[in-house]
Amino acid sequence: MKIGVIGATGKIGKCIFREALDRGHDVTAIIRNKSKVATPNLQLLVKDAFELTVEDIAPFDVIISAVGFEQSKMEEHVRLGHHYINIFQEVPHVRLILVGNAGSLYINEKRELRVVDNGKMPNLLKTSALAQTISLMDFVGRDNVNFSIATPALFFDAAGVKSGQYVFADDTITVNEKGYSYVTYYDFASAVLDEIENPRFVKKQFSVVGGLGKASFLTKMMNKTMMKMIK
Repeated sequence: MKIGVIGATGKIGKCIFREALDRGHDVTAIIRNKSKVATPNLQLLVKDAFELTVEDIAPFDVIISAVGFEQSKMEEHVRLGHHYINIFQEVPHVRLILVGNAGSLYINEKRELRVVDNGKMPNLLKTSALAQTISLMDFVGRDNVNFSIATPALFFDAAGVKSGQYVFADDTITVNEKGYSYVTYYDFASAVLDEIENPRFVKKQFSVVGGLGKASFLTKMMNKTMMKMIK
């Protein structure tokens, strides 16, 4: 499969890019700054996400957007989402996978309240979560864009290992056997590639939760703190 990863030099973008390569896909890193690429011989498309055209994305089967912005530029999430809608509606054969934010997930199956609206999220996290939620919701219900929203658990652990212990859920917060909403970057990347290879959530939002495994005491304590946001 021909896959493009927008933001392939970012933390989660790197994990997804590597997972796609390891599975034998034809993968291109779509990046703004070529100097950030340390590995030689990678396929590159050096272009800002806001400048991507229909012609740029048309050759791909799937494009994954793992773009992040500084706290002072959170409104860019919304602007980028609008740009994606404009170009991807012209190429319905290309599937867009958006890496979302757990703040956009509902707290329970009644779907009455999202995490970001619960009033318990710290302001430092809420700014980003709210901007991404607004952007992602522009896609929900659209029939003219071939999208999926891949959403990590509440505690998205960049330091955790690849365990292979993860399950898929819908657009509500789901917990693991320890009662935590937790997943590592590596397990999330594996789940994204699983969904690409065997689609189940086309034009839908889905989430991924993993097992804690041999998590450190600090990780477990941080999980407890994060879980207070959805109580």
